Amino acid sequence: MDQDSQAGKVPASNDQECLRQPEVNLSHRSHSSSENLKRSDPFQFGSRFLEAGDDVFEFNAWDHVETDDAYKAYAEQQLALQRQSPVSEFDKKRFNGDPAKWWNLFYKNNTANFFKDRKWLKQEFPVLDKLTQRDAGPSLVLEIGAGAGNTAFPVLATNQNPGLKIHACDFSKTAVDVMRTSVQYDTQHMQADVWDVASDDLPPNLREGSVDVAILIFIFSALSPAQWTAAVHNVHRLLKPGGIVCFRDYGRGDLAQVRFRKGRYMEENFYVRGDGTRVYFFDQEELATIWKGDSAETLFEIEELGEDRRLIVNRSEKKKMYRCWLQGLFKKI
Repeated sequence: MDQDSQAGKVPASNDQECLRQPEVNLSHRSHSSSENLKRSDPFQFGSRFLEAGDDVFEFNAWDHVETDDAYKAYAEQQLALQRQSPVSEFDKKRFNGDPAKWWNLFYKNNTANFFKDRKWLKQEFPVLDKLTQRDAGPSLVLEIGAGAGNTAFPVLATNQNPGLKIHACDFSKTAVDVMRTSVQYDTQHMQADVWDVASDDLPPNLREGSVDVAILIFIFSALSPAQWTAAVHNVHRLLKPGGIVCFRDYGRGDLAQVRFRKGRYMEENFYVRGDGTRVYFFDQEELATIWKGDSAETLFEIEELGEDRRLIVNRSEKKKMYRCWLQGLFKKI
């Protein structure tokens, strides 16, 4: 359900020597076209560093870049303007009352043509690579917010495990129809169904404690804050003890948040897009709190949680665009 998820991704590199040899001048290496590819180990988010003296417009993108003072001032100004012109109470009820309606319209208009396949999944989440190995044994992966299949289909394309099953769910019936009619839809290894992760029901044909890995890629942000607790509890119910959540979503202060104009602000850090779909922007501490659970019961252990910060530049127009995504690996206790 993401609308900006592919921006800033770069290919994987097989060369990890720059990570193991502290004497290497990373600044120098980052300027070499053969060394500026994405690191192959997960949660590193790239190796092109912007340092003092560098020409920011030398490349199209830089990794691990904090926002500068000019952007921070611009962002604060934009957020203040957003708060002054919120969505009307009538429209809040309209967009929150039936969010599936707006995603159905989105997929009706875009079918499978909007998003790119997420070929970086196994690099960022090695557990998916392990489950697709020939000798992995029977494994069940639940993708929540599967959209048009841009996660499930790339995983299946390289699968060698005859016992792998992917259960791909989305609360948009139109999105599920797109998956089911795709030439890549293999019923031997994949089942696509309509399911709302924040509902009281479990997905069709799934029982509690049956899932090895749950994937949530740019879907949690499509929920309203009032739905988070139910969603996390449902994921917890479905996972086996020790089961893993692979998570990626929007970070606080991302350009996609800052560029919203008046009439899109629903509540703090929560917006409605022009097409009627909703999006929330998280920070790390907030996400950790949500997934750990309430004080009465700890649901998940935070294995990893990091920020993927990138500076994208328009070299011809000399414009700088700051992106921020959050990526996590959560383990059921």
